[in-house]
Amino acid sequence: MARTRYASDPGLIARMGATMFLLGLVFTGFVLALFFVLDYYGSRHGGGGGGSGLVVFAVLIGAAVAFGGYYWSDKIALNTARARLVTPQQAPELHGIIDRICALADMPKPRVAISPMNMPNAFATGRSSKVAVVCVTQGLLQRLDPRELEGVLAHEMSHVAHKDVAVMTIASFLGIVAALLVRMGFYAELFGGGRGRGGGRGGNNQNALPVMLLVMLVGVVVYAISFLLIRLLSRYRELSADRSGALLTGQPSARASALVKVTGDMARIPTRDLRQAEPLNAFYFAPALSGKSGDMSLSNLFSTHPSLQKRLAQLDKISKQLGSAS
Repeated sequence: MARTRYASDPGLIARMGATMFLLGLVFTGFVLALFFVLDYYGSRHGGGGGGSGLVVFAVLIGAAVAFGGYYWSDKIALNTARARLVTPQQAPELHGIIDRICALADMPKPRVAISPMNMPNAFATGRSSKVAVVCVTQGLLQRLDPRELEGVLAHEMSHVAHKDVAVMTIASFLGIVAALLVRMGFYAELFGGGRGRGGGRGGNNQNALPVMLLVMLVGVVVYAISFLLIRLLSRYRELSADRSGALLTGQPSARASALVKVTGDMARIPTRDLRQAEPLNAFYFAPALSGKSGDMSLSNLFSTHPSLQKRLAQLDKISKQLGSAS
C-alpha cells in the first residue's frame, strides 16, 4: 500500500493477500497436474517430455504478456481510449482539481489525459505513482460540475495510491496461462500430438482424445476459478476506492451525484460505442456495460464493479458518519 493520506483499508489488504494466496495454490496445482498428465501420456506413447515443455512455454508466454500489460499499461490504456496528454495550459481546471487532490493525499502528481469519447467516464493506470496517468473523457467533463469531477478523480487516484494495476496484473497471470495451455494443448494434439509409432493417426488419436479433453477441462476450471477471484477482488477495490476517495475529500455526496449522473447518462450512449469501450471496463470509474441492478444476478457476479445501489449505500453511510463526527 502506498504511503499517502488516502485512508488505509485493512479489508482490501486482506483480500489482496487472500486472492494472491488462493491463485498461487490453484496455479501450483494446475501446473503440477499438467506436468504429470502430459508427461505420463508422452512416456506411454513415445512423446518424451514434450508435455512439460508445453507447460514451460505457456508459462513463459503468459509471463511475457503479464509483464507487458504491467509495464506498458498506461500506453495501452491511452491508445485504447484514443487519449492525449494535456498540459496545465491546455486544461487548467482539470489540472487544478488534480493538484488539489495530490496536495490532500500527499502523493506525486500523475500525468493528465483527455479522451475524445462522449461516454462519461474516467480511469487511472500506471505501474507506479511515478508513471501514473489519470484520463477523463470529454463526455465526463461536459456533464459534471467541479465538485463531482473532484470526487471521480479522487476515486481514480486512490487506485494509483493502492497500486491496483500491479495487483490486478499479477492476479490475471494465472488466467492467461490457463487459457494458453488449453489452446496450445488442443493444437498440439490436433496437428501432431496424436501420431502413432508408425506415423499413422488412427489408434493413437483415440488414446489422445481423453487426455486432451482432461487438459481442456482442467484449464477451463482453473480459468473460471481465477476469473471469479479476480472479479471479487475488482468489485471490492472499487468500493475501497469510493470509500478512501470520499474520506480524503470529505464530500461523499458529490461522488454519489457523479455516480448517478454517469450511470444514467451511460444508458443513453449507443451500445456500439459502449462495446468499443468495454476493453477498459476494469479501469473505468463506472462500467461501460453492466447488467441489471440485482445483486444476485449472474451479470453482477461477473461484473468488474459493484452495483450502483451498493456503491450509493456505502457513500450514504460515509456521509452520515462524517456528519455525526462534525
